[in-house]
Order: sequence, then structure tokens, then C-alpha cells
Amino acid sequence: MDIWVFLVFFGACGSAAASGALFPTGNWYKSLDKPKWTPPDWVFPIAWTIFYFALAFAGTRVAMMPENKFAVSFWSLHIALNTLWTPVFFGARNLKAGMIIISLLWVSTLGMIYHCFQVDKMAGIIIMPYIIWVTIASALNFSLLRRNRPD
Repeated sequence: MDIWVFLVFFGACGSAAASGALFPTGNWYKSLDKPKWTPPDWVFPIAWTIFYFALAFAGTRVAMMPENKFAVSFWSLHIALNTLWTPVFFGARNLKAGMIIISLLWVSTLGMIYHCFQVDKMAGIIIMPYIIWVTIASALNFSLLRRNRPD
């Protein structure tokens, strides 16, 4: 594995993570009516740390393989949408636009996993659990949108 390529992919993940630091959840999020199954706040930084390392590792693996254009393209689209969701959801507090973005994120994540599997089975396996996380986040965004409609 090329450490420099890994650092590029990890840097892209770091940009997504930085959007979380720039737009923290704050009192607005705490005041929302949330479903009982909402993960506790302490789960998010742990899960994201694991997923960002896995995403960077998988991205590096597929970037080094032939026939990788769709895997790398979906990886790139996915991380762009991942980075965009936080400022829209937490910064602009726009649950509806957040739902649109996270829906596109879910589709791009599925495409990324599928195409990573086509190029490198290990990369696909490593990021496979990520679709569960994005599914939970999507369901949470949808639930928050339904529960917290403006009057």
C-alpha cells in the first residue's frame, strides 16, 4: 500500500470530518424531537473514526488497481456528499435538504461498495458495514424531518 495515496484518501475523509467540527450539533439538535432508537452522542465520533479509516484504506486499495474508474468515482462522489451533508443539516438546519443529500449519499455509498467489490473484494468487505451506518443515518434524518416539521 502506498502511504501517500492513503494520506490523500484520508485527507478527503478528514475534510468530511472537519465539517463536523465546523458545524457541531449544538442546542438546536439537542432540542429536536428524536426517535428512541437515536444512537447516543458518544457513538458518533467512534463510528466515524472507524469508518473514515476503513474508507481511506479501501479507497487506497482500489486506487492502486486497474479498472478502478467507477470505484474511485463513486468513492469521490460519496465523500463529497458526506462532506456536504453536515453544513446543510447542522449549519443551515435544513432537514429537508439534508434528506435529499443523504438519500444521494446512500445511493453513492451503495455504488461505491458495489464497484469496490468489482475491483478488490477486500476493499468491498472492509466498507460493507458502512451502508448500515448510512442507512441508520438516513432513517434518522427522515424521522427528524417528520417529527420536527416547521409550524
